[in-house]
Amino acid sequence: MSEQASGTVWGEIDGQTITFPMEVAEMDAATLVFSVPASAAQALLPGPDFEVVQMVDGIAQLVIALCDYQQNPWGDYLEINLGFLARPRGAGDEVLGSFVYRMPVDQAFTCQAGNEVMGFPKTVEALSVGHEAGRIRFAMHQEGELELAVSFAAPEQAGEATRVETGSYSYLHGVAHETPLAMDMGTGLIDVSTVEVELGYGKVAEELRTLGLPKQPDFGTWGTGLSATFQLGHPL
Repeated sequence: MSEQASGTVWGEIDGQTITFPMEVAEMDAATLVFSVPASAAQALLPGPDFEVVQMVDGIAQLVIALCDYQQNPWGDYLEINLGFLARPRGAGDEVLGSFVYRMPVDQAFTCQAGNEVMGFPKTVEALSVGHEAGRIRFAMHQEGELELAVSFAAPEQAGEATRVETGSYSYLHGVAHETPLAMDMGTGLIDVSTVEVELGYGKVAEELRTLGLPKQPDFGTWGTGLSATFQLGHPL
């Protein structure tokens, strides 16, 4: 790694220089929050270094983020984030971030960069997004068969996006890791009664069933033209 006036150069992947901060100039994204059993959520974390946050006794929060990146240094790709509000084990209640245990994307470069630079569990999958009759639908297929789809009625934006600073936890080369980031949250409040979660067959679908899905979320937002800034991460 080296320092430049414009930031930190991590290195190169496939001839492309990876620099931080990494600025996402434009994306559309939905964030949906579900109450799920904490024990089932904890079982999906891949190591002992992090614990899901229990909002009330025995209940954790699953966060499904549906992202359509349009201007991103790592590509114009689709991504589905499946994770939980979490913190390093033993940290105080004031510490709050997220651990994404699944991160399907639909392009190879962002998959490799996410794996090697951030330790994010990205895999290349068949993803799609559709806009029809006022509804937005993100889907993932395996060998032509539906594994997961989430759709909702598109809400009107209620003003300027809200900037949220947080940390995303992962394992990079087996070591507990944190990537600081700041991300816009859309101000379009999703009517949760319009949300439909479809589960087909496959590992992701079965994992979500252990969390009690399909069901309606507790809360959801949608935004267009959002931006985000990812900082170079660090071991914990």
